[in-house]
Amino acid sequence: MCAAWPHKGSEIVKRHRILLLYAGGLGVLLGVFALYLHPDFLVTLANQVWACF
Repeated sequence: MCAAWPHKGSEIVKRHRILLLYAGGLGVLLGVFALYLHPDFLVTLANQVWACF
């Protein structure tokens, strides 16, 4: 690091952390969308959850 950019390393880490959070959120959304393409799985899951009560 040079003296002109004393906090550049922490800014890069912060940007990578934010990018990782967005990528994780997008992954979760795509996973939920993929589950909606298999309605039989959702019915089975709902039946299993309902059986707990």
